[in-house]
Amino acid sequence: MKIATAAYPLDILTSWSQYEDKVADWVAEAAGQGADLLVFPEYGAMELATLDGLEVAGDLERSLFSVSDKIAEADELHVRLAAEHNVHIVAASAPAATATRPVNRARLITPDGQIGVQDKQIMTRFEREDWGVIGGGPLQVFDTALGRIGILICYDSEFPLLGRALESCDVIAVPSVTEALAGYWRVRTGAMARALENQCITVMSSVVGQADWSEALGTCVGAGGIFCPPDTGFPPTGVMAVAEIGMPGWTYSEVDMSAIDHVRRDGVVLNRTHWAEQAGRDHPALNVPLGRISS
Repeated sequence: MKIATAAYPLDILTSWSQYEDKVADWVAEAAGQGADLLVFPEYGAMELATLDGLEVAGDLERSLFSVSDKIAEADELHVRLAAEHNVHIVAASAPAATATRPVNRARLITPDGQIGVQDKQIMTRFEREDWGVIGGGPLQVFDTALGRIGILICYDSEFPLLGRALESCDVIAVPSVTEALAGYWRVRTGAMARALENQCITVMSSVVGQADWSEALGTCVGAGGIFCPPDTGFPPTGVMAVAEIGMPGWTYSEVDMSAIDHVRRDGVVLNRTHWAEQAGRDHPALNVPLGRISS
């Protein structure tokens, strides 16, 4: 299959039709290049708050619920576009109101109109200390016509046990938004590590550019990237495709799904199979005593 991952700039929207046209143009462009799976970034839906005015969009609390109120309609748009272009879409994540506090929620939308929901598991300091966004529902594996797909939203990609929970996935989407180069590299390093451990494909998308109207997303640094195990049938760098940092647009790569199966069965190394050899508190490698240096 062909994967497209977005480096997506946020806009100040003046009408719903402007948003529809923007997303439709992005989807049509990727589909026109033959993409089967399209991955939009974390909090890419925050631009919807500008439809309620910049005062709302710039207010941390009000922006959460402004966007949450619009997600059902945004999903309807993505369902139509997925069907029209026969593509699977990981829609830009968005705050979703719950009985307590909002969660950070991505949706996987299939050409036949199914919507799979994945909430972020572990909040960054900004989300938990300033914004009041909380962790949501458990991780899920989506069995699709393209293969098994999982989603680790941004910071989640930096935790190996979350990645291991998705070890049956062929592709793990990593929607992200980071405000600094260091943040981009943390998430990229996590995405590449998960591809190595699980011997799968990881797909990092990013918000890019300025959104000065938002206290949460003022400056966004990132790039699209598609990563793989550096093993038989894949690039030795573990990088299938990566964009220039800060450059809006799609990044593409063709993925031979049979290569994933092959490397898991008969790779030069078998990280995924050998994972269990490190498990258990009584394993010597996890029970290292404090040593002393003698003079």
